[in-house]
Amino acid sequence: MTEAAELPPAPEQAREVFGDRFDDAVRYAELLADAGVQRGLIGPREVPRLWERHLLNCAVLSEVVPEGVTVCDVGSGAGLPGIPLALVRGDLKITLLEPLLRRTNFLTEVVELLGLDHVTVVRGRAEEVLGKLPPVHVVTARAVAPLDRLATWGIPLLRPYGEMLALKGDTAEEELKAAASALSKLGAVETDVLQVGEGVVDPLSTVVQVKVGESPGGVRFAAKRAKAARPARPSRRRR
Repeated sequence: MTEAAELPPAPEQAREVFGDRFDDAVRYAELLADAGVQRGLIGPREVPRLWERHLLNCAVLSEVVPEGVTVCDVGSGAGLPGIPLALVRGDLKITLLEPLLRRTNFLTEVVELLGLDHVTVVRGRAEEVLGKLPPVHVVTARAVAPLDRLATWGIPLLRPYGEMLALKGDTAEEELKAAASALSKLGAVETDVLQVGEGVVDPLSTVVQVKVGESPGGVRFAAKRAKAARPARPSRRRR
């Protein structure tokens, strides 16, 4: 029996959440259960719970993402939460940022196969693309790193007054308290722990929301971003 054959049928909630992109969501789930497992992007034990633990858990993040904004999914991996979010929110412009080649290859294949014209795949680390990618309204992440470390990567990618939305587990409150000092230094002005997905997932998805002020990342990152965005001076040849 193949890993793809172990994928359970989509729950009824999936039809409601994904709407006219339901068939594409099914195709994505099948790709995760097959190629995703073969390429080591997800573990085979995750296949039976792909819908509840992964696709729907990520898709409900859309409840707290504003309309018509730009999004960067940091450390996108197999496309979670970026691709489920893209399937339910065609109004967003989403960048899937991932440093590993085998993962970006998979993401590119999925984006092309599902016709996600509003999604771009970029290979690189957050600190490498700072100043090269346009700042975004929202940074998303899931299972990438502890909140304090994730914030040093994600917050500098934001536009002024943007926000980072990190899907977390039961330790969200503790992580937020532990990262309070680091978040403040990075320009955070408001933080919260949100519960989303009522009537869709059980338990609810936990989201740490970090809103920033005028200088995302603080003064140091603002200077770095400005320097990276500055056009290079033409070389002066000696006569």
